[in-house]
Amino acid sequence: MAVRAFLFDFGGTLVDTELPSFQAWQEMYGELGHELAHERWVERVGTIGGFDPLGHLESLAGGQLDRDAIRARRIRRREELIRRERLRAGVREYLDAARRLGISVGIVTSAPTEWVAGHLERLGEADGWDCLICADRDAALAKPRPTLYLRALAALDLRAEEAVAIEDSPNGVRAARAAGLFCVAVPNVVTAGLDLSAADITVESLADLPVERLLSVVNRPER
Repeated sequence: MAVRAFLFDFGGTLVDTELPSFQAWQEMYGELGHELAHERWVERVGTIGGFDPLGHLESLAGGQLDRDAIRARRIRRREELIRRERLRAGVREYLDAARRLGISVGIVTSAPTEWVAGHLERLGEADGWDCLICADRDAALAKPRPTLYLRALAALDLRAEEAVAIEDSPNGVRAARAAGLFCVAVPNVVTAGLDLSAADITVESLADLPVERLLSVVNRPER
């Protein structure tokens, strides 16, 4: 069955928001003389909930902190760092090839709609998406549950076999595979050491996997 859609995760996949997010929290920890371990941080990558960095920082500090002030500074710093980021390598080529070949493109993410839309606008990529499916702070919808991908398939009126998911984290890969999609994992600096073995293909960059090569693999008769 021919591929009719590419469904991209957003943060860490289309744009590397993961490293800026981690760095912003690392700076907040450093201001109080503490370190944020990578292995703790990655518990929350690609989902909602999991590791609570502010609660953990408070426990290390041994007392209640000004949570609102820390959140505000951390968000400002994260957004400052993210504004330096552009589309990850190979993404532009995938979007252009998909539109040339008549393949739909969508975004499926645990992030909030307004945050994703804001960064798409910043990047000049707000138009041309066939669906934008977000968890919008609802942990019951977030990856690794397959719900968001199932909603995307329904929105595009597709079967799972007709879509390819492109992800950067174990939670995202698990969500895509649970929904029955072929999944390409493209780790970033934060997720590169994590277990992405559930993906069908793992590449360092989409630039290493041209669209035509991916389609030839997904569309093999034995699949």
